[in-house]
Amino acid sequence: MGLLTIGAFARASRLSPKALRLYDELGLLPPARVDPRSGYRLYDPAQLERARLVAWLRRLGMPLARIRTVCELDPGAAAREVRAYWAQVEADTAARRDLAAFLVDQLSGKDVAMSSAHNTLGVRYAVLSDRGSIRESNEDSGYAGPRLLAVADGFGGSRHASEAAIEALKPLEAEIPGAELLSALEDAAHRAHASVCELAASDPALRDVGTTLTAMVWSGSRLGLVHIGDSRAYLLRGGELFQITHDHTVVQSLIDEGRIAVAEAASHPQRALLLRAMGGGSAFEPDLVLRDASAGDRYLLCSDGLSGVVATEEIRRVLGSVADPGEAALELIALANRAGGPDNVTCGVAHVVDGAELPAA
Repeated sequence: MGLLTIGAFARASRLSPKALRLYDELGLLPPARVDPRSGYRLYDPAQLERARLVAWLRRLGMPLARIRTVCELDPGAAAREVRAYWAQVEADTAARRDLAAFLVDQLSGKDVAMSSAHNTLGVRYAVLSDRGSIRESNEDSGYAGPRLLAVADGFGGSRHASEAAIEALKPLEAEIPGAELLSALEDAAHRAHASVCELAASDPALRDVGTTLTAMVWSGSRLGLVHIGDSRAYLLRGGELFQITHDHTVVQSLIDEGRIAVAEAASHPQRALLLRAMGGGSAFEPDLVLRDASAGDRYLLCSDGLSGVVATEEIRRVLGSVADPGEAALELIALANRAGGPDNVTCGVAHVVDGAELPAA
């Protein structure tokens, strides 16, 4: 078969002539030959496979620059790159879905109904932090109050970063309408990030400090969650334990992209590297989520000093069997230390209960 005109090639590849001209200009899909007199583009039928791949990737919404990368890879590597791209799309879609659900609830009047539940739910809470068995100091910080639970895992040789982040969140203890919860959390996260950056700029010895931050705020029967880094939030509901945050680490990104298996993460040489954090030169892109709370829910916020060494089944057992939040936090820290205590460990535990179960103020 001879060379195809741009029209014939467009029909065969399901790309428009306009798209083919653009891809030629970008060097993504140049024609096999350009007629020197007419300027007509002519394509080799062997180019159809690449053209169809480009068409499929465009239907996925993949940016042209990334498509160029995929087209230059061998099939196995190209498949991994597509998997990685789609994992990111799904993560972004999930975040937008949560926001859309919040807006639908608010606009349909559900928020008014939720606010009436303010006196029907309460929270029992505790937070404990421990240096661990190996570290010489504790760079973690935690906070627990009637409306705010927070854990921050500092790094860079100083506890000041985690303390600064927690301090910036404390105004969230004030009562916040459910409709304003997401905005209040976002503003508080930016204040915390600014505090950490100011701290790093204040002293050359602190220039590398930073911190993770995972915090939740209650308003009626709704809670807001802000998260950045590799500290975690877990929910125990109906006897099942769910991790409700996503680690912002190099290793987690490799797992998401299918480049390594979950079993390889614990021994990976880059397991401690953060992609997102407050300060420390990492990207500041916190996750913000709104959730509905129910009586009986049990929440755990923890630094990776716990999640890195204690199995999730043990975490589930403690949260489900220990009635007092403080005792649960104490037992979880003891488990981490019995596992070697290689890092600082901080645990914040909150039990959501019927308001009638709380003592009168």
